[in-house]
Amino acid sequence: MEMTSHALLTAVHGMLFGAFFLLALFGVIVELCRQLGETQPAELTPRAHLLERLYLLLTVALGWAAVLTGTYLVYPWYRALPPAGVVNLAAYPQALLKSSPATIAWHSFGMEWKEHVAWLAPIAMTMVAWVLLRYPRQSRQIRAAVLAFALVAFTAAGVAGFFGAMLNKRAPIDGGPTIRLMEGAR
Repeated sequence: MEMTSHALLTAVHGMLFGAFFLLALFGVIVELCRQLGETQPAELTPRAHLLERLYLLLTVALGWAAVLTGTYLVYPWYRALPPAGVVNLAAYPQALLKSSPATIAWHSFGMEWKEHVAWLAPIAMTMVAWVLLRYPRQSRQIRAAVLAFALVAFTAAGVAGFFGAMLNKRAPIDGGPTIRLMEGAR
């Protein structure tokens, strides 16, 4: 099995950082919903507090890793300009999508979402983690507000992930040296 280095990094960006961020963020949302149903907050042991802190910090780190790798590593490959006279645009995803009226919306709406709105996810999750870590005993109203921000982060990341998968299906980011992941049977 072989992949190019660009395709591998795109997979790490989306399927490792992005997908695990969504899974971890869903866990935060479930916990916040559970806490909203409580009248008396549960007492946590010092170990449980440590695990909660690590979980929140890991979730934030995954969100920032997804956005930063997408913006600074994957996106420049997406935007690569084809040299004059190139007819086959397969190696130039943005130009390929813009070349047809049937696919231009994938760039104009889908990529715009990924470029701009996806940044809301780690920003909102950073705020969620900061409030939960700084104020472990919040009022019901603060928990509800934090839950709303977590839902905004989840929605922004989920839609960005959907568009990322669909964009990579329509115009895959490929190139760079080939990496052999495993040998096939001979």
